[in-house]
Amino acid sequence: MDAQGHTDFDLLVNIQSYRDEELKQLSESLEKDEREISKRRRLIHGQLDILRAEMVRRLRDKHRSGEPLFGEGDVDRLSSILSSPRRDPVDDSSE
Repeated sequence: MDAQGHTDFDLLVNIQSYRDEELKQLSESLEKDEREISKRRRLIHGQLDILRAEMVRRLRDKHRSGEPLFGEGDVDRLSSILSSPRRDPVDDSSE
């Protein structure tokens, strides 16, 4: 919701009634939002890449040292996870 109490959808419902300057301002505002979201997404992807690389490095070190890559019960737990109905990973309300 913006300062005037409009939702994203409300801004576009009466788009034909906007003056040229209002359309330009709305376009610039949305482009700015998109750039910010895109930047945030790229940062998150970079963080995920770093985390995954660290996880791979640790698994590689574990393998080289002769440690088992899987602990007791890991395979059973994975089988249980894979055979369970799919849950939305964002919705943790069931826990």
